Amino acid sequence: MVHMNQGQGETSYARNSRIQNAQQNRMKPLIEGSIFELCSNNTLFPGKILIADLGCSSGPNALALVSIAVEAIHSYCLQFEQTLPEVCVLLNDLPDNDFNTVVKSLVTLRQSKKPNVLTGVTPGSFYERLFTSGSMHLICSSNSLHWLSKAPEHLTRNQIPAYDMDEHARCESLPIVLEAYAQQFMEDFTLFLKLRAKELVPGGRMVVSLVGRHSDVTASKFSHLWETVAQILSVMASEGVIDKAKYDSFYVPMYGASSEELMEIIQEEGSFSITDMRVYDPATDMNNALFTSSWFINHLRAIFEPIIVEHFGDVMNEFVRTAEQRWTLEGSVQDERAKYPRAMQVVSLAKA
Repeated sequence: MVHMNQGQGETSYARNSRIQNAQQNRMKPLIEGSIFELCSNNTLFPGKILIADLGCSSGPNALALVSIAVEAIHSYCLQFEQTLPEVCVLLNDLPDNDFNTVVKSLVTLRQSKKPNVLTGVTPGSFYERLFTSGSMHLICSSNSLHWLSKAPEHLTRNQIPAYDMDEHARCESLPIVLEAYAQQFMEDFTLFLKLRAKELVPGGRMVVSLVGRHSDVTASKFSHLWETVAQILSVMASEGVIDKAKYDSFYVPMYGASSEELMEIIQEEGSFSITDMRVYDPATDMNNALFTSSWFINHLRAIFEPIIVEHFGDVMNEFVRTAEQRWTLEGSVQDERAKYPRAMQVVSLAKA
């Protein structure tokens, strides 16, 4: 049930993904650089090029990365007077993703003035094989790889809450919880690299971005949006709005890694070399005047509502009420953002 809120409504991902779009724009020079390298290599440029976006979600951002790549191909061919290749664009996400709107967007891309673009969708987990061996030239992924394949088994098997309601118990178990999440991320990201290495052509490229934490922020807390969600839900549990046992068994499969963790995993796995790596504060892409409590609540709902409703039932009215009360009593949304600093990790990789 890990998918964004569907449709075009007020709390949909399509209407609440401006920050994600700004983060995709940060990937543009890395994608353009990867396309230039691919097109400059005659052995990698045999008249067709296959591009995929893994975790494309829905709404206006679904085509952003592949559109950057297609534009870069056309610009290169125009500049160097090359014949335009056939371009195949494939979009991937989990089967519950809103593919209806994605397909309509793809039709628009195919009907654009750019010739030779074929499109398709590939539903499934990117923690499984998605494409045939040695077929892909460029794989992109934005705002997706911090989602894990599952909650850490060490926590679920031993019934250790991810965010204990009792502060003392939470402080005692936090190192265990964080280590379990870090271990799950290492296993998942390693698997992701192995799978993509099989699918890419020799010398193929990959550009990914994910939410993480700055290197100087110790792994003493999650530093992620879902800690805010967990705190809101803990108040609801303490008030009896949701069942405490259900709250204790709620694990969001999400982890924010540091750049050092990413580099160590990439180097240890060995299939890719890092051609560029950038870390920045996503808050710099957000206009503070737009960062209101109502906007932030809709942003949280766009990302987490499906997984909350799946676990607790339809409790979103109470969730909104509790969130609004939280920022009325405990400070502004800007204060919330300052308490939980985040970092965007953007990495460009070349298959070794």
